[in-house]
Amino acid sequence: MEPTASDIRLVIAASSAGTIFEWYDFFIYGTLAGFIGKAFFPGDNPTLQILLVWAGFAVGFGFRPLGAILFGYLGDQLGRKYTFLVTVTLMGIATAGVGFIPSADSIGLWAPAIVILLRILQGLALGGEYGGAAIYVSEHAEPNRRGYFSSYIQASVVGGFVLSVLVVLVCQVAIPDAVFASWGWRLPFILSIALLVVSLWMRLKLSESPVFMAMKAAGMTAKNPFVESFTYPGNKKRIFVALFGVTGVLTTIWYTAFFSALSFLKGPMRMDTITTEVIIGLAAMVSMVFYIWVGKWSDTVGRKLPIIIGAAATLVLLFPLFWGLGALANPGLKASAAAAPVVVAGTACSTDPFADLSGRKQSDCGKVLETLTGSGVPYTVQQQSELAVTVGGNPIAIDPAWLADGKARKAGLEAALTAHGFDFSVQKPSLAAQFGIGALLAALGLLSALTYGSVAALLTEMFPPQIRYSSMSIPYHIGAGYLGGFLPLIASYINARTGDAYAGLWYTWVVVAFGLLVAIWGLKGGKPREFSDDA
Repeated sequence: MEPTASDIRLVIAASSAGTIFEWYDFFIYGTLAGFIGKAFFPGDNPTLQILLVWAGFAVGFGFRPLGAILFGYLGDQLGRKYTFLVTVTLMGIATAGVGFIPSADSIGLWAPAIVILLRILQGLALGGEYGGAAIYVSEHAEPNRRGYFSSYIQASVVGGFVLSVLVVLVCQVAIPDAVFASWGWRLPFILSIALLVVSLWMRLKLSESPVFMAMKAAGMTAKNPFVESFTYPGNKKRIFVALFGVTGVLTTIWYTAFFSALSFLKGPMRMDTITTEVIIGLAAMVSMVFYIWVGKWSDTVGRKLPIIIGAAATLVLLFPLFWGLGALANPGLKASAAAAPVVVAGTACSTDPFADLSGRKQSDCGKVLETLTGSGVPYTVQQQSELAVTVGGNPIAIDPAWLADGKARKAGLEAALTAHGFDFSVQKPSLAAQFGIGALLAALGLLSALTYGSVAALLTEMFPPQIRYSSMSIPYHIGAGYLGGFLPLIASYINARTGDAYAGLWYTWVVVAFGLLVAIWGLKGGKPREFSDDA
């Protein structure tokens, strides 16, 4: 029986709401990265601390492919509905658990260990969630409206990010700063319990996908969906294209547009936290409309064209958009660096962000570079026998105590640089600048929408129904898990090694450039159509 209009509305609403809640659970970790670092990864090295937080963020993504294999198998064997009921339950429990973990000051290394374990469970759950929701909606839709209907799932991913930012903002406004920093930041995690109840209530009202029901009635379900995903004729090429030409492109752009921008503005640009979160939350809400528009547009022009346009535009606009964000958020930083350039000289003059963990000894010059990077100060390096720092040609006296104490080094260097015109206060841009930042963030959101808005429909149409859950989930979550999920860690590491707040963008640029070539070669153009073996 064909689903009615009311059935379709319920399918979209329940699937989208569950997707919003599940991605909220996953993203709240990144939104509260600073507080998580202080609670579970303490230390006097802020660069290492944020790298460890992003490493924990990446661990969740690293386990998404395993979740895709496990839940893809269940989705192709048992059905779409019951599989994503399991995934949303697992995600909600794991997220709420983060809110109850004692700090590292209380239980030592058990704290980060438990955080990593819960991130692994989140990664497994998310590996099964997206494929289930995307396929479920797509299999209820007619081909000529599949892009539009399934675009709500794509927009819901952004909706999860928006919800995470909104909840954090409400808590920050309602709770005194000291209380929020002490324990109030845990409340957004604990809220997952309520979101889980709502999501389960909505999804339990759904019936199974009509495509799956028809396959099951005809006895056509796959015996081993994972194996058949790699043995079905032509599927290896489809998986390769889906991994690099679709997922690799969309996921690196997505995380750059939202998480890298959030970290960039709050970190090296020193922009006020609440102002940053309000602007990026509003820009993300605007971009949700772009996702739906792109999905609907793809029903007319096909799935390939928007992805090609979005990837090509990203290669041209990525660096200029971030340069614009930096100029509007903290114009004084660039001006100060130009008027009084910082030069650091010494032996072994390079940073080693993970030296404290590996037992390697960070050089004195490396310690200075690390502190300057953490303070958002650009610099140039010269090799010489004695450690020296100059600002605009004027030498800065290096206190020996700085080399042993990270906090003293940060305070001393910032005080010396302040005397030469640098401003390390929290930045609150003018209203006009805030509108400009919002416009640039919305432009990044549009680039993401072009490469993401039609993807649920595209991946559904790329693979045969009997192995669809597994075949689309595996490349999607390998791409999203490794190419995208490790982006904040890799980009932050590149920034730390180079001392350039923009250098990490090259990771995104290279992945998108390769993906664009694969998409041009491997994606079929023309009007949308159902899967067929010659497509």
